[in-house]
Amino acid sequence: MASSTLEANRGAAYLQGMANEPGTSGLDGVIAAAKQAPGRGLPPVHLWNPAHCGEIDIVIRKDGTWFHEGTPIGREALVRLFSTVLRKDPDGIHLVTPVEKMKITVEDAPFIAVRVDREGEALRFLTNVGDEVEAGPENAIRVEMGEDGEPRPYLHVRRGLEALIARPVFYELVEMAQERDTPQGPTLGVASNGAWFPVGPPGAHRL
Repeated sequence: MASSTLEANRGAAYLQGMANEPGTSGLDGVIAAAKQAPGRGLPPVHLWNPAHCGEIDIVIRKDGTWFHEGTPIGREALVRLFSTVLRKDPDGIHLVTPVEKMKITVEDAPFIAVRVDREGEALRFLTNVGDEVEAGPENAIRVEMGEDGEPRPYLHVRRGLEALIARPVFYELVEMAQERDTPQGPTLGVASNGAWFPVGPPGAHRL
């Protein structure tokens, strides 16, 4: 109950803050909303239900590069700011403020996991926008096979948003992996925070 009350209070504070911001629509509104995050926290986008919905010409390419109207967004700080107000809804991924929700295009995953470290029982990842995520029951690692037969590994970051695990980082995971017997056969996988995640199909490492 205390947690939900705290989140509600934070949401109310954002609404009040946005009400005091001049011209808080479009990209200006996104920047205003993201900048109000307390400390290093994330804006409570899951609490926002803006009345105005639309689309904006922003594309996150497969390599994690952000484009606006066909031009790369070169300011890393701005990309990080935008990334904090991303939300995945049933109809796609959006930039969300208390007053506006704008759908964007994401070619694969919105984030890229660019580093992994083993810290005790946990695997800690770093994304291209500065998120630090520990894999575990709430942040699963999953690997699917692409049409080209190559593995496509992903890490859950927050509320349905995932990071594509960069190839060098995935190779590190494979090096860390250990074999386990599963109902489907011997499988390589990694453990983190009490959860175990396969890094390939059963038996693939024995071929």
